[in-house]
Amino acid sequence: MPRAGWVKPETDRRLSDLVSVGVLTRVFPPELVDEVIAQAGRTEQRHRSLPARVMAYFSIGMALYSQGSYQDVLAQLTDGLSWASGWQESYSPPSKSAIFQARARLGSGPLAALFERVAEPIGGDDTPGVWLAGRRLVAIDGTCLDVADTPANTAHFARPGVTKGEQAAFPQARVVALAECGTHAIFAAAVGRYSQSEATLTESLLDRLEPGMLLTADRGFFSYALWRKAIGTGADLLWRVRTDKAGPKPTHVEDLPDGSWLAHLHQTHSAAARREEPIPVRVLDYTIEDGRDNPTTYRLFTTILDPDQATATDLAAAYTQRWEIELTFDELKTHQRGPRTVLRSKSPDLVLQEIWGHLCCHYAIRSLMTQAALHAGHDPDRVSFVAALRITRATIAQPGAFPP
Repeated sequence: MPRAGWVKPETDRRLSDLVSVGVLTRVFPPELVDEVIAQAGRTEQRHRSLPARVMAYFSIGMALYSQGSYQDVLAQLTDGLSWASGWQESYSPPSKSAIFQARARLGSGPLAALFERVAEPIGGDDTPGVWLAGRRLVAIDGTCLDVADTPANTAHFARPGVTKGEQAAFPQARVVALAECGTHAIFAAAVGRYSQSEATLTESLLDRLEPGMLLTADRGFFSYALWRKAIGTGADLLWRVRTDKAGPKPTHVEDLPDGSWLAHLHQTHSAAARREEPIPVRVLDYTIEDGRDNPTTYRLFTTILDPDQATATDLAAAYTQRWEIELTFDELKTHQRGPRTVLRSKSPDLVLQEIWGHLCCHYAIRSLMTQAALHAGHDPDRVSFVAALRITRATIAQPGAFPP
């Protein structure tokens, strides 16, 4: 219902029709954004100056301009307000309080759902570094993000302990992600409290694995239970495991001509565990000659039992690709978010919204980088993320400036 003093605008266009987010709309088209918002039940029931679609793009825009204020980000999303002068229309930027309230109305659910709907592996059949033995090479790992020091964030996320019983300066959110090694595209993620372990968050991501994938993981992820659940997805595994007394003890079955060996894995901590069927596994033990007197011994477990499909040398070389997810986190945390930058949101739900916005933003940039690399016949890993980030920021204010 119109209120006293309300003046009908000269145009029927709404801010949601005028907001321009440049190349990001290629990956997250407005129709899909509206659909996800509607499914989450966050579509506004009356005309607002900051509709839900605008705030969804705003959440992604905050990831592009993590150092900017709310008003700075919105000014970029509205094409630098050039439409105001070009179309002879007046527009008063909303206050920080209005933007905060609009973010709270949207919540984190639509951003998480938008990422889940869009994110998937993007490497093609001929994309360099994506495949090994006909399997898509992916990696899993976790990282932590500093969040604003508020009582609500501290109560929800908790903070790590430091020396002498003290606690860190900021609460932290833990993120575990699945990334495609050849393109650095994060296609699945779980966000939780710092107190939640990486293994716990990993379980919620296992349904994103599928036959035809080869999952690499560091030695901190292995447990008998998680290994059983992961192989139940049909994906192949290539995980590093500990070699100390606390590491798993495979039972030797057969030596293979490439230097690896077949073994059985079984738990012995209880009678029920001893009754379970042993898990067949192929073991690779190797060192890297890097000039040290006592080189580290690496041990890998894999479900690829046939050396004719992938030799021990091939698998050891493929495991080094697990480091690509470390570089992916560096892109997201150091370059996109900014080094040592603390997430700005003061409440847990808005922290989650901000994190999902960062993940959506990174996926959009990586998607465009892969398209550009394949168009030019290059390896996506050879394209500069920093340059792509700078171009993406420029196209927010100048749509169409992204080169093919």
